[in-house]
Amino acid sequence: MLLTISTTHRPATDLGYLLVKHPGRLQRFETSAGPAYVGYPEAGEERCTAALVLDVDPIALTRGRHTVDDFTLGRYVNERPYAASSLLSVALGKVFRSALAGRSKDRPELAGTAIPLEVAVPVTRGTAELCERLFGPLGWTVEARRIPLDPDRPEWGDSPYVSLRLSGELTVSAALNHLYVLLPVLDDAKHYWISGEEVDKLVRAGEGWLPAHPARDLITRRYLKRKATLVHEARARLAEDIESLVDEAVTAVDEEAELPVEEARKVPLAALRREAIVGVLKEKGAAEVADLGCGGGALLVDLFAEHGFRRILGADVSTRALEIAERRLRLDRRGDLERQRISLVQTALTYADDRLKGFDAAVLMEVVEHIDPPRLPAMAYAVFGHAAPSTVVMTTPNAEYNVRFEGMAEGAMRHHDHRFEWNRAEFAAWCGEQARRYGYDVEITGVGDDDSEVGAPTQMAVFSKGGTA
Repeated sequence: MLLTISTTHRPATDLGYLLVKHPGRLQRFETSAGPAYVGYPEAGEERCTAALVLDVDPIALTRGRHTVDDFTLGRYVNERPYAASSLLSVALGKVFRSALAGRSKDRPELAGTAIPLEVAVPVTRGTAELCERLFGPLGWTVEARRIPLDPDRPEWGDSPYVSLRLSGELTVSAALNHLYVLLPVLDDAKHYWISGEEVDKLVRAGEGWLPAHPARDLITRRYLKRKATLVHEARARLAEDIESLVDEAVTAVDEEAELPVEEARKVPLAALRREAIVGVLKEKGAAEVADLGCGGGALLVDLFAEHGFRRILGADVSTRALEIAERRLRLDRRGDLERQRISLVQTALTYADDRLKGFDAAVLMEVVEHIDPPRLPAMAYAVFGHAAPSTVVMTTPNAEYNVRFEGMAEGAMRHHDHRFEWNRAEFAAWCGEQARRYGYDVEITGVGDDDSEVGAPTQMAVFSKGGTA
């Protein structure tokens, strides 16, 4: 298998620093499929090309422990040693590990800079249309040429393979991560057993581009070999990431273009929201906190990092979300004392649950808008009346701010699962009613850039007992 990556950035030999592979040496790496070699067919000031060659031994691979029943390398004679597949992706991950992570000791500033790149994969499965669908939205110019079964017998037609060439201005890290994920997707097969670790790999390699990719679901299904539980987990985690990307876009209001680059780089709204919540909890002196509707555990990670929170509870109706939260928190790698600080429970917030009682504070971060309006009184009683913590912090989208979403249809909501989205007056009225009914004071603020016309993108209410709001 062959893959080349070239640049005309001056000096072009900087490619060696970015790939962390010296242009003057031929290097060999051992992989489960056979040896991989990295060399430079050309290395000049104006153009430099690095080549990755994977010398697949199909006979040895069929005898190895990585073979699975449905993988066609079970035959000695096949196309797998030549057509790019997950074998090449594994080699990319091993050979260019630092480059994939965007690290370069000698050219750290260049590692984060987009430079002109050309990538060639002489043989891969797929069609020209699929190549365009996968790589086109990522900023690549795509050339995919069908390979005939026999150039001398055109009547035989085309093979199921294409010769792929990509060109564009991207960081080397982005280019390699695109290839790492999408080569197995093009091939639509994997040579090794698919486990939960593959979800971590997909989310990690897809950071910053996969959540918003128009073919995200296709990529996820093919990468995970259509294993339903893993696909479901990946979709949930990517959905959290896409919400962060949307939040980041919301903060990029029109005047951003007039700001210096340093000022225009906004902290994602999802991060600002978690930061604001943690700040309130610290201000209130909360030591025991329940994250109600914790989802995949983004806030739990921040809470767990603060040792002032001695007891933390994550509660959600979805067992799958709790499994994701447990993985994100890496609870299986924690010591006993750390593990005792946090617990996860499955429960519905519309039912009174004694396990939610006894906490200093409770958080409902972007939860209320997912509840059907007729069930809101039950949720309010379960939280404010039954669990009754001293402090309740609640955040929800500000519907008025939705007009700042570029391309968002009038009347649309930010997430397909939202049952409603309140404007500022509606949120204030609901919060005031719950505060009077259950004996709290409430203070409402905004999170994110406060627009003079439509307010902040996120509304936050802090309910406090005993007149301490």
